[in-house]
Amino acid sequence: MPVISVKNLVKTYTVGEVTVRALRGADMDVEKGEFVCVTGPSGSGKSTLMHILGCLDRPTSGQYFLDGRDVSRMSKDELANVRNKKIGFVFQGFNLLSRTTALDNVELPLLYNAGKDRMKSSERHKRAMDVLKIVGLGDRYHHFPNQLSGGQQQRVAIARSLINQPSIILADEPTGNLDTRTSIEVMDIFQKLNREHGITIVLITHEMDIAEHGTRFVRFRDGRIQIDQKITNRRNASDELAALPPPEEDPVPAGAAAASAPVDHGGVA
Repeated sequence: MPVISVKNLVKTYTVGEVTVRALRGADMDVEKGEFVCVTGPSGSGKSTLMHILGCLDRPTSGQYFLDGRDVSRMSKDELANVRNKKIGFVFQGFNLLSRTTALDNVELPLLYNAGKDRMKSSERHKRAMDVLKIVGLGDRYHHFPNQLSGGQQQRVAIARSLINQPSIILADEPTGNLDTRTSIEVMDIFQKLNREHGITIVLITHEMDIAEHGTRFVRFRDGRIQIDQKITNRRNASDELAALPPPEEDPVPAGAAAASAPVDHGGVA
C-alpha cells in the first residue's frame, strides 16, 4: 500500500475575479522508502501539491490517502497530529527562531506534544542532540541562527524535521538559498536519511541536478503531471563531495565569537 496516494487532485483558487486552477487532476502514488523529486516551472502546481500532502491545505476535489486513510475525513486534531508526528517539514527559508539556539529550535515541535507523549526537559535535550549529531551539528547546539552559515541553518531545520521521528519528510526547495557545495551537502543528508533510516522523502526543486539525487522524478506543468519516471542514473552526493576541491574556510558570522560560551541546557554537552 502506498504511504501517499492522490487521485484526480484538483485545486482552484479565486483571486479577485480571476480563477486560478493550480492543480488540474493529479494522480500519484508514493511508496514507502521512495525519494521523489518534484520539479516544474513556477506556477506549475508543485508547491500546491506539497501543501496538500502536508495537510496544510485541502483540495477543491479529488482524494488524498495517507497510509491508507482518507485525509478529508480527519478531524482538526488528527490533522495537527499528522503534521507534528508523521510528517517532517523542511523549507527554503529555514524558518528558525532568531533568538533561540539550535538546540531549542530543534526541540520546538516536542513542546506541542501532550499527555503520554510529553517528554521531560532532559529527554527533549537528548533527542534534539541526537538529531543534531545526525546532521553534523552536535558541536553547534548552543549557536544562534545568526552565528551559523546558511547551510548550517538548513541542517538545523532538517534536524527539527526529524525530532518527532517522522516516516515522511516534505522538503520545499531546501537548496534554493544555498551554494553548490552546501546544496550537495544537504542532499547527502537527505540521501542518508532515505537509505539508512528508510524515511520517505518528497522534495521540490527547480534544479534538475538536485532532482537527480532522488529515486524518482516527477515533473509538473500547468497543474498536471507531465513526466513521472524512475531515475536510472542516480547521483550520489557523497561521491560528488569527495570529488570537489577542499572547501574554502567560511568567514565567521557576526557574533559567532559570543557562541564560544555554551548556553546552559541542563547538563547537555
